[in-house]
Amino acid sequence: MQQTIHIDDLATPRFSPGAQAIIDAVGATPVVLDSEAVLAAARAQTGLEDFGSDDFRTRLDLIVDCMREDGDLSAFGRVTNFGMLLRFAVNRLRIEDILRRHPEIHELRIERPLIVAGLARSGTTHLLNLLACDTGLRSLPYWEAVEPVPVPGEAPGADGTDPRLLRCRQALQVQDLLMPKFRLMFNLQAERTHEEIDLLALDFSTMFIENLGIFPRWRDHYLAHDQTPHYAYLKKVLKVLQWLRPGERWLLKTPQHLEQFGPLMRVFPDATVVLTHRDPVATIASMATMAAYSARMSRDPVRPEAIGRYWADRIERMLRACVRDRALLPAAQSIDVRFHEFNHDDIGHVQRIYALAGRELPATTQAAMQRFTVDNARGREGKLVYELADFGLDVQDLRERTRFYSDRFGTRTEL
Repeated sequence: MQQTIHIDDLATPRFSPGAQAIIDAVGATPVVLDSEAVLAAARAQTGLEDFGSDDFRTRLDLIVDCMREDGDLSAFGRVTNFGMLLRFAVNRLRIEDILRRHPEIHELRIERPLIVAGLARSGTTHLLNLLACDTGLRSLPYWEAVEPVPVPGEAPGADGTDPRLLRCRQALQVQDLLMPKFRLMFNLQAERTHEEIDLLALDFSTMFIENLGIFPRWRDHYLAHDQTPHYAYLKKVLKVLQWLRPGERWLLKTPQHLEQFGPLMRVFPDATVVLTHRDPVATIASMATMAAYSARMSRDPVRPEAIGRYWADRIERMLRACVRDRALLPAAQSIDVRFHEFNHDDIGHVQRIYALAGRELPATTQAAMQRFTVDNARGREGKLVYELADFGLDVQDLRERTRFYSDRFGTRTEL
């Protein structure tokens, strides 16, 4: 019988002694949440100076301001958020450095990418992992998303393993200790295909920032500005990665695309876009749970109701943008996939996606996809129970607020 799990410590997290020791030690680390401090640390770590276009600095300033204004940001969260911004700045320096040394990278082409777009918790990750079984597609493993450019002078280990992969594995071991139930919601693995939202973050204009705290001022700024230049920056980063590790055709995915069809198609006009759809109420319950559980790493107190209200509103905004802009995706280059139908016949949907994308699906690739599905069956480590009551949210209220989307895309009610 499949074990059901309800996370009962969202508001008052409980940690193992080992996890608490890490939180206490990291939280005691002195850190200054300041833009210049982030950039100075990035310069010191890399020995590089050129961040490229300086327009990102106003966005970084706003992000840091929002973090300082967040009264619930914990000492541990201050350190980890600083570390996240530092990672983005370091990667940006290394991207600009390799482009300066190899300007021929700019001449590369990103042609006919296959892009998955849909809300988090709507089947996008499983679909992405199925498509990544096709070794002819150039996908982005998590370790590469975290550190896109090799550290100069750093050689592979004796067994040929990239040091970036080893560091990523070690970081995930710590994450598993701190948040053991997170893998039930989002099973991050170093080698497994990941989202390019980490690459979008290098231009400091992305929905990713909303995972670091409750920052309505950042959200409003992000939504009020055309994201086309930042998608163009993403394309530049993809060229760097393609030069470092060539591939035939990019496989991409991130929920952010759901509200950015205009910029997406302006920058990748020949893309094939796959939209996943799920009962929005079930998606809100799932997303709120994941966000509240993750918040124990950055917030004290956690306040699940505030997190639930934020993400219910945020998801409604994304869905309205999706309905408004769906026509921007050419019919010959886009397909809608409903969660309940995809779960019933995932390989059949992949076949239809390949037909739309004009790509052959060899029997060997299809067999690899089927093995992946069997080896990674949903709920094999336990099934999480999502309770909207944990967040002070009402099913019927959310049902009415999102009916415009359910009626448009025919999603099946799950809650």
